[in-house]
Amino acid sequence: MRIAFYGSSILSSYWNGASTYYRGIVRALAGLGYDVIFFEPDAFGRQQRRDIEPPPWCRVVVYPATEEGMLEASAQASNADVVVKASGVGVFDDELLAATMAAARPEALRIWWDVDAPATLAGLASDQSAPLRRAVGSLDAVLTYGGGPTVCERYLSLGARHCVPIYNAVDVDTHFPAPRSEPRFAADLSFLGNRLPDRERRVREFLIEPARAAPQRRFLLGGAGWEDIALPGNVSGLGHVPTIDHNAFNSSPLAVLNINRDSMAESGFSPPTRIFEAAAAGACVITDAWDGIDTFLAPGDEILVASTGREVLALLDRLTPERARAIGARARARMLAEHTYARRGAEVHQTLRDLQASKQKGRAA
Repeated sequence: MRIAFYGSSILSSYWNGASTYYRGIVRALAGLGYDVIFFEPDAFGRQQRRDIEPPPWCRVVVYPATEEGMLEASAQASNADVVVKASGVGVFDDELLAATMAAARPEALRIWWDVDAPATLAGLASDQSAPLRRAVGSLDAVLTYGGGPTVCERYLSLGARHCVPIYNAVDVDTHFPAPRSEPRFAADLSFLGNRLPDRERRVREFLIEPARAAPQRRFLLGGAGWEDIALPGNVSGLGHVPTIDHNAFNSSPLAVLNINRDSMAESGFSPPTRIFEAAAAGACVITDAWDGIDTFLAPGDEILVASTGREVLALLDRLTPERARAIGARARARMLAEHTYARRGAEVHQTLRDLQASKQKGRAA
């Protein structure tokens, strides 16, 4: 089965947190026999900051970030059995959705894959004229990066025929404990995430303010966009951290901090890639509180949960290197047992089979 997948980038993680999610899902589907072509625009300097070159498990088409380039790429959807338009491509998103779905053959599955469903739904609630609002009911399904029952209910209320969460996971060949700690990533607590409007307040609350209150401890802040923010002297800003360094980044500190964006925390059931990657690297993860954590990791045993910055410091004060290693080991075991991209690929495969059977039945009626 041929899949035409239109997303932000599978080659570059620069300002593109979904990259490892795309890689894991697409690689798993390729292993199940799917022929995947991933279409991404040459935009935002991503092609100049690639983490990987085009892999053997899918074809990658990089198209000019122009209207003409978008239309030429979207026309190739006519060759696919499944056409996927992901959210957040970043260039001509509405036009790309319309063009790819118009190009799809009548018998092809047409899918909207939302990699930031809480934010997308918030936008739809405030914009009654959004093209996606009009289009969603005509598609065969919505797949989401997360969001759980709340997100599914909201998409169904907008007219979606089906909504299926496909959660983040780990690629066991990519995410694993680093062979040794890296001095440049040594810290008591480290956070990795790009600067975004609905994340910055929580980064200040859960990382920067705790750092001010504990000057004897060392903190790391990685990710793009933080260069002009005032940091305490015990917080080191790293800038963009390429994926090749993620295992060392996650394995080296005492603990790794996860901070959900506002919209994701409010909806719950939206664990970002960082939790899975850090846990697979054997990190002791401290996360902000949100509904659904226990679906993925056991609080207090496989992951530590803080509702405030003060609670972050309290957890650090009780955390010894031995306890951190034990929590990280249990989290890694849980990842390998339940949260691999091989499992997620199987979920997508079954979803596509079900959708195809339903569509064929509907066309025959």
